[in-house]
Order: sequence, then C-alpha cells, then structure tokens
Amino acid sequence: MQLRSGRSTRVERDAVHHPLFARCYARLSVVAETRAGMAGVRGRLLGGLSGRVIEVGAGNGLNFAHYPGAVSEIVAIEPERQLRAPAVEAALRARVPVDVVPGVAEALPVKSEAFDAAVLSLVLCSVRDVPRALAELRRVLRPGGEVRFFEHGRGGGRGMRLAQRALDRTVWPSLAGGCHVARDPVGALREAGFELGPYRRVLVPDRGPALPTSYCVMGTAWRPPGDAAATGN
Repeated sequence: MQLRSGRSTRVERDAVHHPLFARCYARLSVVAETRAGMAGVRGRLLGGLSGRVIEVGAGNGLNFAHYPGAVSEIVAIEPERQLRAPAVEAALRARVPVDVVPGVAEALPVKSEAFDAAVLSLVLCSVRDVPRALAELRRVLRPGGEVRFFEHGRGGGRGMRLAQRALDRTVWPSLAGGCHVARDPVGALREAGFELGPYRRVLVPDRGPALPTSYCVMGTAWRPPGDAAATGN
C-alpha cells in the first residue's frame, strides 16, 4: 500500500470513537442489505470501477463483496475500531485485494495522486470537516480520477427539511455517531472543485414512510483532468 511519505498509518487512539453506535450500525446495516435494498444499491454504485480505489469510511466492509474484478486494489479507510474488525473479515472474503487502514477523512494516510477512483458511501454525513475531507480526497485522486458517491442528506418538503435541521442541531449527531441528516453532498462536492457527472435522487427504503435519513443521492464526480491543486506527497 502506498502511504503518504512521513505519515504513519496509526491515528490517535480515539480520533473517532462511537462504540455503541458502531455495534448498532453493524447489525442494522446487514439487515438493510435485503430489507432496504442496500445490496442492489452497492452493486449499482460500484459497477464498472477499475484500477486502484480508495474507499473513505468503509464501515464494516459491506461494499467489498460488490467491487468488480477489474479493481486491482482497494485501500479502505475506517476510523472506528468497532467497525474495522468486521471490515477486516469482509476484506478476507473479497475477490479483490483490500487493505483496511485506520485513518480519518480529513487526513488520509496515503500519497497524493495515488488512486484511480474513490468511493464515498454514507460517510459525508458524519465527517467533522466536509470541505477538508473533500480536499483530501481531491489530493489523493489522480487528475481525471473518478468519485462514486452514495450519500444521504437534506430532502423532502419544507416540513421535512425543518425537521432535519432541528435534528442536526439537537439529538441526532450524538445518537448516531456524528451523523447529520441535513447536509448537501452534491453541493459540497461541487464547492470542493469536483466536476459533477450524472447523479440521481433516491429514497431508501423506497417503500413505506420517508424518514429524515431516507433522502439519498447516488452519482459520479471527477477530479478535473488538468487539476494541479493537490499538495504534499
């Protein structure tokens, strides 16, 4: 694995530490694979990828089984220790090589321009500094590198958006491991200098009442081919 020169793969012990939420998430996410259709979502998100891929916020590794064989290597960054353990187990079962590495989105422990593609899957809702995290993502992608994203954020009518903002200001981040339900992932990618490709809004689950967490977006973005913004090695 190509690590950033002079930077260790070790991070501060409790850089991210939500053990109760992590245990709940690990269980609920497995159920959601079938009941909420997440297995199909992951397949559509990752189809057609190739080369070296960095996945930021890999969670318990449920994406790993869906990467196509054209992917030569995955470096999966996950800061929460309770989720890294099942992610390592999932990596051992994957059909492509996967390295599960501790790290945070705002300081990725890898070299600049080391990856052909990046995957963001339900992670921008919980990073502490979205602009900094996306600047790091832009740094580690080669010019022209692709971003696949599946994120939840603000959506619905006026009443739902008011409810989302109220949740973000009060109990939800504490209960859900730092998650926020009213962020705008598409706007954040655009402001970070990525070129937006096709994207579409989806509800998850697609049946039943919409929840504040149901409003998702899936799409593609690129680091501009002539981009020389990355710094550091």
